[in-house]
Amino acid sequence: MYISRIVREFLDDKERVAISQAHRRLKDAFKADYNVGAINERLAEATKISRKEVSISVDMSSHNAWENSLMTYIDDVPFHYIGKGEQCIVKTRLALSSKKNREATILLIEEPENHLSHSKLNQLISDISTDNSGKQVIITTHSSFVANKLGLDHLILLREAKVTRIKDLNASDFFHKLPGYNTLRLVLSQKSILVEGDADELVVQRAYMDANAGRLPIDDGIDVISVGLSFLRFLELATALKIPVVVATDNDGDLAALEKKYAKYKDVDHIKICYDPVVDRGDLVLGDKPFNYNTLEPKLVKSNSVETFNKLFGKTFDLDGLHRYMKNNKTDCALAVFSGQARIQYPEYILDAIAI
Repeated sequence: MYISRIVREFLDDKERVAISQAHRRLKDAFKADYNVGAINERLAEATKISRKEVSISVDMSSHNAWENSLMTYIDDVPFHYIGKGEQCIVKTRLALSSKKNREATILLIEEPENHLSHSKLNQLISDISTDNSGKQVIITTHSSFVANKLGLDHLILLREAKVTRIKDLNASDFFHKLPGYNTLRLVLSQKSILVEGDADELVVQRAYMDANAGRLPIDDGIDVISVGLSFLRFLELATALKIPVVVATDNDGDLAALEKKYAKYKDVDHIKICYDPVVDRGDLVLGDKPFNYNTLEPKLVKSNSVETFNKLFGKTFDLDGLHRYMKNNKTDCALAVFSGQARIQYPEYILDAIAI
């Protein structure tokens, strides 16, 4: 349907007549084929559905039957056999290139990310961005990638009667350049807990489950989001939209720097910054650097015991060996905590974070 419509737009009357004649010659050749004749003879002998002669041929009744007989090929593969993602891209590009859409001043596009891989989605978004200048493009999407990539300077966020334009935030350029960041995930969440990495996310999720009869945070409308070191970017967005947010972060042995970093959000009632207020020190050295006793893993060991984690990991480490192992295997250790049968104790700042 898409291809025939586009073909009709490009062909003049003379070309359409020529194609129609070529199509009729193909039909005539089919009907005259010896094998088709043999089949029709068999049908005439075998069928009892009519007193008249029964035979097979191809549709000759329509002057434009060739349009209904078109089969589109992509790299010699029939269109209906190619992937759904490629089909979506082809259909969207053809729809946007039609004469009617070229003349339109407003385009409505619903969820362009459906069925697309990351690279294919990037291609499609690039086409939408570059081929529709001068038009108002309105897109519905569940994808932060789409929202970020299409230009956050034009994105209007609505939440509980509050309206914010991303372009008014200092973080707008950051989200645009790094489209993988979970802009919409934060905006659409009821409440969020921001953590630094995958290990933190797993431990916070398990701590919440232990405190809430096995329910995950998301079951209660709380999204635990790993944001790397970009807490302040997300807090700016959360402040503008009044999104309840908790930050669960390491103190890294420098409480003064941490307090300075989050001073702006100290008195914001819907934002809570959680970290251990105690700076721990020890004698362990890794390479030529002192071991940092003020990240999640050593704080977990401090709240439990060496024996607890040796049993959980199936190891026989002493204290220093356990610190080395957990530092070098953060995600594996966090996964063992998350999926383990036995419950462990959590640092106070983690418990404070999950009491959102």
